[in-house]
Amino acid sequence: YECKQCGKAFSYLNSFRTHEMIHTGEKPFECKRCGKAFRSSSSFRLHERTHTGQKPYHCKECGKAYSCRASFQRHMLTHAEDGPPYKCMWESL
Repeated sequence: YECKQCGKAFSYLNSFRTHEMIHTGEKPFECKRCGKAFRSSSSFRLHERTHTGQKPYHCKECGKAYSCRASFQRHMLTHAEDGPPYKCMWESL
């Protein structure tokens, strides 16, 4: 699937349709609590956690919890056997 606006190509129709919204400005998923709008349902669900405080990703090593899987995975690198590739920014807090 190729975007006629910018030429970017996509393997999946879903990804292509979400991309098209960049050009139209469409953001169909709106937060009822704060009015912020999103192009994808996954981004909207992640945003909802800022209101609910839900943090489903828990570190078994130190007990820290995260609302976003990517943040949790990045944190887990700090516990790697060969040492973290960088210092955890939360460590000093």
